[in-house]
Amino acid sequence: MVSQLSETGKDVAMPRHAKSLGVFITGSASGIGLHVTGRLLAQGHRVWATDLRRDALEAAAKTHNWPESLVTLAGLDVVDEAGWQTTYEQAIASLGGIDVHLNIAGFLRPAWVAEATSQDVHRHLDINVKGVVFGTQQAARHMTDRGHGHIINIASLASLSPVPGLSLYSASKFAVRAYSVAAALELRDHGVAVTTICPDAVQTPMLDLQVGHEEASLTFSGNRALTVEEVGRAIERALAKRPIEIHLPRSRAWLAKVANLMPQLSSSIQKRLQARGRARQADIRSRDPSSTT
Repeated sequence: MVSQLSETGKDVAMPRHAKSLGVFITGSASGIGLHVTGRLLAQGHRVWATDLRRDALEAAAKTHNWPESLVTLAGLDVVDEAGWQTTYEQAIASLGGIDVHLNIAGFLRPAWVAEATSQDVHRHLDINVKGVVFGTQQAARHMTDRGHGHIINIASLASLSPVPGLSLYSASKFAVRAYSVAAALELRDHGVAVTTICPDAVQTPMLDLQVGHEEASLTFSGNRALTVEEVGRAIERALAKRPIEIHLPRSRAWLAKVANLMPQLSSSIQKRLQARGRARQADIRSRDPSSTT
């Protein structure tokens, strides 16, 4: 057995096969995907790292000294179903089988309902929903044939309660969570686990781009942003325990669930949280004027 850190920082036992996992990851060039890719490589796992931006992926590999003996870099547009099939076949042949599949790539652009463009609609639903569905399907077909495997999909606390100002993002993550939980219940009898991880705001480039948008004020209403390290530990916890869902942090998850159950009654709380978020956005902009775009 291999010992790793859980979400709480305590050691948890990893499955015996985790000593040398074959892992497929989307969105490896930045944010959560970048951190998780490096973390898994540092633990000696064999990783097929993908991203739409092949140049950014190659730059990340060079900057972070990813070991060429363990990592394969591949360009992948998660919206391209044919591209998924080709890339997955190559990954299976290269790794000898995929033990863990992580759908991390995502898209977000804040916009009020009346101001969102048709491109916003397509990109949120294509990247966040279709990308996860196509990836989960590829992994499920391969893993059910083998009789084991683990699919981990990154959703959001925005999948627990609709977020004004991020309506498209929230809708896409609701779909990701619903699809992933259904897949978990469907695939468990085939030896395949599906875990949905729902984090609050995480300090990544995706969070940075929201600082200058009033529509995204609820994103900044928590005490602090999560770190990519915390999400990485949650993924390790998922690999060890194979839960259906993990919510980060639990306190904000409960608040989101209550707001979802009573949307009309929660409107006054929402306004206070939006005011708090706007104050945090203003503070961030005062300390870093370049963050307004």
